[in-house]
Amino acid sequence: MSVHPLAGKPAPKEALINVGELETAYYDRIPDIDNPLQRRSFGTSGHRGNPLDTSLNEAHILAMTQAICDYRASQKITGPLFMGKDTHAVSGPAQRTALEVLAANKIETVIQRDDGFTPTPSISRAILNHNRNKTNGFADGIVVTPSHNPPADGGFKYNPPNGGPADTDVTDWIQQRANDLLKNGNREVKRLSYDAAVRAANIHQEDLLTPYVDDLIEVIDMEAISAGLVKIGIDPLGGAALSYWQAIGQRYRLDLTVVNTQIDPTFKFMTLDHDGKIRMDCSSPYAMASLVSLKDQYQIAMGNDADADRHGIVTPGVGLMNPNHYLAVAVDYLLAERSDWNPRASVGKTLVSSSLIDRVVDLRGRKLFEAPVGFKWFSQGLLDGTICFGGEESAGASFSCRNGSVWTTDKDGIILCLLAAEIIARTRKDPAQRYEELVRDLGRPYYARTDVPATAAQKAALKKLRPEALPAQELAGESIIAKLTRASGNNAEIGGLKVVSQNGWFAVRPSGTEDLCKIYAESMRSEEHLKQIQEEAWQIMQSVFAGHHQ
Repeated sequence: MSVHPLAGKPAPKEALINVGELETAYYDRIPDIDNPLQRRSFGTSGHRGNPLDTSLNEAHILAMTQAICDYRASQKITGPLFMGKDTHAVSGPAQRTALEVLAANKIETVIQRDDGFTPTPSISRAILNHNRNKTNGFADGIVVTPSHNPPADGGFKYNPPNGGPADTDVTDWIQQRANDLLKNGNREVKRLSYDAAVRAANIHQEDLLTPYVDDLIEVIDMEAISAGLVKIGIDPLGGAALSYWQAIGQRYRLDLTVVNTQIDPTFKFMTLDHDGKIRMDCSSPYAMASLVSLKDQYQIAMGNDADADRHGIVTPGVGLMNPNHYLAVAVDYLLAERSDWNPRASVGKTLVSSSLIDRVVDLRGRKLFEAPVGFKWFSQGLLDGTICFGGEESAGASFSCRNGSVWTTDKDGIILCLLAAEIIARTRKDPAQRYEELVRDLGRPYYARTDVPATAAQKAALKKLRPEALPAQELAGESIIAKLTRASGNNAEIGGLKVVSQNGWFAVRPSGTEDLCKIYAESMRSEEHLKQIQEEAWQIMQSVFAGHHQ
C-alpha cells in the first residue's frame, strides 16, 4: 500500500470540507431509488454515506427513522429510545431530522441536554441500565455517527434492546422498510417541524454523561489510577468523548491532560491518514501523529475516534501500539486480575485478530470464542455473561464489569484507554512492556493485511466457497489443521475463507463496498514465514477465482 506524501502531516486548507455546502446537499439532494448507491444499505455497523454523492441525505434519515419506529412497533419495544451523536458535520442535521420523526411517532426519546454529544458506549450503557431486571418496556437506541470516517461522511446505526449493534435480521428488516418508504417518496413518514419536535412531551433532554462517568468505577480500578498518579495524555480527535474525558479527569482526580480540546466539523487539527484523507482513525499512526509526537511527555497517551467506540494506545517506548498487540495484553491482564469473573466465560475475538490472543487465552485456561468480523457477534455473550471480553483487530473491544456483570454490549474505546492506565498503576509496566514479556513467552506474531482487486463474480465465488473444494494440504511448510468457511466459535458464515496451520494462518474476505478482497495473514515464526503464507494464500485465491472474471 503506497503512502501519501502528506500522510502524518497537518491537513492543508484544500483538504477541509465546506460545511455549508455539505449541509445544503444534505437537505436539497433527493436520492434516486433506482441507483443502488443511493438506497439504504446497512454494513457491519449501520449505514454510512455522504450528502454530496446523495448516499446519506435528509430523505434517507427520514426513511430510516420511520423504519426503526415501525420495527419497534412490530417487536413491541415500548421503552425509551436513547439517541447519541458525534461531532461530524452531518450528525447534527441528521439528529434533528430523526427527532422530527420520533416525536411524530410518539416514541419516548432521550438525547443529551444542551445539544451535547454522546459517544456510542454511553448509549449502550444507558440502554442496558434501563433494561436491567425488566420484563417489558425495553429501551433501544440510535447513534448518529460514521465512526472514524472522513469529515464529509454521515452515519446512522441502530442498537436494539441488547444494547449492541443490530444483527442482520434486524438491519435487513429496517433496510427493506426504509427503501420501500423512499420508493414511495416518504409519503408514509410521520413528521413534525423541528420546533414542535423539541417541545413534544415525548422528547427528553437529559444528562447522559454523568451516569456513565459515575459507573466507570464498576469496570475499571479508578482508585488505583488516581493513587498511582499515572500521567495520562488524551486526544479525543475532536470527537464525542471530549466532555467525557474532561469529566473523568475531574471526577476521579486523575493526572490527565486533554491535549486537544477543539470541536470543529472540518477536523482541521487532524494530521492526514495514509491515503491523504482526514480520518479520525485512532489505530492509524498517521492520523494519530500529533499525539505520538507527545509520547515522551506522558506515561500513557490515548485517543478515540469520533464516537469513541475505538481506542488508540501510545507508549513512550514504541509510540502507537498495534491494536492486536494491545488486545493480547488487555486479555492477559484482565484474565489474571479479574478474580470475580466467571471462570467459564469465554474470550471473544474476530477470526482476523491475532492468534497471539489464542495463546494468551490458552495460557490462562480459558475458552476462545472466534467469530466473523463484526462486534454484534459478541453482544449477546457480553449481555448474558458467557463472554467476558470481546475484541476486534480494528481497535474495538469491551469487557465485563469487575464483578463479572455486563458493562456495554457495544465497543467502548474509553474503558480500553482507562485499562491501559490501570495496567500501569497496578503493574508499574506500560502495555508495550507487557507485550514484550508476552511475546518472549508465547512467540512474536508477524501480521499483515493486503487488499487485492476482485470482480463481483470473484467475490461471489469466495462467499460460496466450501472447504472441501480446496486441495491444499500444506501452508508455508506446515500441515493445514483447519479450512474454515464458518467461524469456529458460533458456526456463522465467514463470507470468505480462513486456513490455519500450527504457526500461521490466512483469511480472505470480500469487501462490502469496493471491488477487492482483503487478505489477512499472520505468522508466529518470522517475517519470511509471513511472506510465504501471503504468497501461498494468493496462489490459493487465484485457483478459487479461476473462471470467475466477469
